[in-house]
Amino acid sequence: MPRRSDSGYDRSDDDRRGYAPRRPERPAPHLTKRIIRIDEATGQPLVEERRPDVPQAALSPGRDVATRVLLQRLQGGVFVEDLLDEACAQASLRPDDRRLAQELAYGSVRWQGALDWLIARKTDGRQQRPQVQVFLRLGLYQLLMLDRIPPHAAVFETVEQAKRLGFALEANFINAILRRYAAELAPTKALLEELKATEPHLGFSHPQWLVERWTQRWGAEDARRLMEWNNTPPPTCVRVNRLKVEPQELLDRWRQKEHAEYDFPRAPWVEENQVFTLKSHPALNAMGSFKDGWFYVQDPSTLLAVHALDPWAGESVLDLCAAPGGKTAYIAQKMENDGELIACDISADRLQLVAENCQRLGVTCVQTRALGDNPQAVLGTKQFDKILIDAPCSNTGVLRRRLDLRWRLKLEEFETLRDTQLRLLHLAAPRLKPGGTLVYSTCSLEPEENQEVVDRFLAAHTHFRLESSQELIPFKDSVDGAFVAKFRR
Repeated sequence: MPRRSDSGYDRSDDDRRGYAPRRPERPAPHLTKRIIRIDEATGQPLVEERRPDVPQAALSPGRDVATRVLLQRLQGGVFVEDLLDEACAQASLRPDDRRLAQELAYGSVRWQGALDWLIARKTDGRQQRPQVQVFLRLGLYQLLMLDRIPPHAAVFETVEQAKRLGFALEANFINAILRRYAAELAPTKALLEELKATEPHLGFSHPQWLVERWTQRWGAEDARRLMEWNNTPPPTCVRVNRLKVEPQELLDRWRQKEHAEYDFPRAPWVEENQVFTLKSHPALNAMGSFKDGWFYVQDPSTLLAVHALDPWAGESVLDLCAAPGGKTAYIAQKMENDGELIACDISADRLQLVAENCQRLGVTCVQTRALGDNPQAVLGTKQFDKILIDAPCSNTGVLRRRLDLRWRLKLEEFETLRDTQLRLLHLAAPRLKPGGTLVYSTCSLEPEENQEVVDRFLAAHTHFRLESSQELIPFKDSVDGAFVAKFRR
C-alpha cells in the first residue's frame, strides 16, 4: 500500500510505481473560489471549497440598454435614435440611466470613425466581428471621451457586458485592447488631437469625401467648425404652441410643476418668447405640458420657412411635404386655425404622424392627403394662396441630430435628391394662384439641393421670380443648417 501523509497520498511512491493516485472529487478550479486559511494548532493549510452561488453583480442599466441598442443597430434599417427611444421606454429607465444610455449610444455612433481608427491601431488593421467592434467602440468612448467614468469601470463593465450577451470567447480580446488603451490615456488623447489637424476626417469622425467637399467650399477652418458643431450634442429646443397657451403660462408650469430649466435663444426670424431651450427637464413624454400640447420640439432653423411663407387667417395653404407635422402645426398657429390647410405626404403612414401631432397641439384646420403614386390626380387643379415645399433632402445641415446619417450618406444621392426636389416644384407651380407665394426649403448645406434647384426651377418657369433666399450655416448662425427660397408667381 502506498504511504500516506496527513494531507493525502505520498505522490513520490505512486509516481515510482507508474500510476497516479485517485484524488478526491472536487469541482474544476475555474468553477470554485479557494479560501485558504492556516490551522493554528497544526500549522497545516485548511482549504474550503465554495461554489459561486451568489448572483452576478448588477451592471449599469444605462450601459446595458446602450449596448443592446448598438448591437441591434448592426441589423440596419432603423436609426439609432429610434432604437434608443424604444429601448428606453421598454426598460423604464430612471432619468440618470437614460442620460447615460443616450450618451454612450449616441457618442459611440458619432465618434465611430475615430474609434475604429484606434481599434485598427491595436489590431494591425484586422477586420473584427461587427459585434466585437461594438464593444470596443463602447469601451473606448468611455475611456477617451468621457472624463467622469473611471477607466477601470469602463473596462470592467464593457467586458462583463460582452460575457453576459454571449461573447465570452471574445471577452479576453476586448479586455486586452481596452486595458492597453487604459494604460495609454494621455498619449492617446494627444494623438487624437493631433489627428484633427493632420487627418480631420478621422480626428472629427466624418466621411472623408464630405470633409473634402466642405473644405473646398469654406476652407479648412470653417470645415473644422462645422464638424465640431456636428459632434456637439444638440440642445432640446421647443416652440410654444400659442393655439393652446401663452408663453408665460408655459414657463410657470415648467418652473412650478415640472422642474424644467430653460433659456431664451434668439433669431431674427423668430418672434419673442416663441422658442425656448430646455436645459434640464424630465423625459418629454412624461411632461404634462408636452402631453397637453403646450409645446412642440423644434429647432429655431425650422421656423424660417414658415416665417418666409407668412400665412394669414382665412388663406388657402398647401404643405406638400408635411410629415411629421411641425411646420404644418406652426402654419396653423399663424393662421389662428382659420382657413384651409392641406397637408400632403407620400403615404398614409407618414400622414398619421401629422394627424397625431395636430391632435395633440389642437390644430383643427388641417386636412391630410396621401399623394401615393399619382400626386397629380390627388391634388387636382385647385390653386392655393401659398405653398410650402419642405423637400426631402440629404439633411447635412442637421448631422448633429441625425447621428447615423453621416455614415449612410453617399455622394451620388445629391443628384438623385435634386431631381426629386425639382419634381416637387414642378408639381406645385401650376397650383399656385397668380400673385401667390411658393416657399422651397431644405435642411441641407449642399449647393446641388439648394441654389442649383432654384436656378433650374426659374429657368423652367419664367413666370416665377425669386423674392429672397437665405442659407443658415451652423458655424455662422448657431442653429441647425437650412436653406429657404421664396418665389412669387
